[in-house]
Amino acid sequence: MKGILRRVAALVGACLTLWTVTAASGAEFGGSEALRGIVLQQLSAQLPPPLSPAAMFTLSQSPYLAAAVSFSPAENNASSTILQNAAPSLSPVPQVQLEKLQFRDNGVPSQTVKITNPKGYTAVGSVYIKNSSSKTLDTAQLENCTLPSPDLNSPQVLIIHTHGSEAYTLPKGESYPSTGNYRTSDTSCSVVRIGDEIAAVLSSYGISVLHDRTLYDDPLYNDAYSRSEAGAAAYLEKYPSLYYIIDIHRDAVEDAKGNQYKLVAEEDVTIAQMSFVIGTNHDHWQENLALAVAVAENVQGEYPTAMRPIILRNSRYNQHLTAGSLLVEVGAAGNSLDEALHAGRIFGAALAETILRAKK
Repeated sequence: MKGILRRVAALVGACLTLWTVTAASGAEFGGSEALRGIVLQQLSAQLPPPLSPAAMFTLSQSPYLAAAVSFSPAENNASSTILQNAAPSLSPVPQVQLEKLQFRDNGVPSQTVKITNPKGYTAVGSVYIKNSSSKTLDTAQLENCTLPSPDLNSPQVLIIHTHGSEAYTLPKGESYPSTGNYRTSDTSCSVVRIGDEIAAVLSSYGISVLHDRTLYDDPLYNDAYSRSEAGAAAYLEKYPSLYYIIDIHRDAVEDAKGNQYKLVAEEDVTIAQMSFVIGTNHDHWQENLALAVAVAENVQGEYPTAMRPIILRNSRYNQHLTAGSLLVEVGAAGNSLDEALHAGRIFGAALAETILRAKK
């Protein structure tokens, strides 16, 4: 019943967003045809399916987001996309032929991280936390995540990529221009593409999103966090309504010989496993952690092994900027792009439901 109610809520949100995107035009919402396609796909994904959720995901794929509004933070030349609500309209919407996620085998062996021995972990509901920091973890402060009621007329979420060149393993016969080990400046193959997918899902729920597609780690990897901090700070100054800053990364898992492994969910091997990394060297770390726990519980309600344990570390990861900051690892270098896209859509829906739950 809970899953049905979530789908009904998402369906209503998708319908409203479909109307608003149809009305979008001019300089503020250039590329509205592509946005309509994205919303149609998300709307289709929420209809009561005759197939399993995994089969439905296999049958669809979000197209790339159109560049709508450009915003360049000072001294960062950041390219961005903004998805946000406009006045509703009942204009007819054309039918769109949806693309498919192929899930072609990339030849990389898989693993599933699953906690069988809870020793060394702290459990909050169904979520496991590995405290590798020097801070004391008080679970009582994590059980009730208090979030601000969202203002759906203003940007709420900033998606950013400190290590935007991080990429995945493509199937045999496909390639991308390499800028390092499993890194590329081609944003259609890197974690930036996952950010596109997450932004599309959030928008389908009626949540206003900014996506900073800057490669802060290319051409220079060192000091990428300093550069992404400056970029995020510029967005916060321009859009003070921003509360959630989501930094999208991917992990890397290899054996002693350097052979890569993909991380997949046990219940659906087309989903790349995800994890949150929370820095504790700042005042907002407990709020950030509470948000991570809430989103992880949403994911695990339908996909029990799609999330790996949350990791706490003695760092900041720019999470001091807001009380709603998260660093999420979507898959590993050995995962295919489609597996990461699948995970990104699940994460986007879980985050959207967490945000909207706070709406009064």
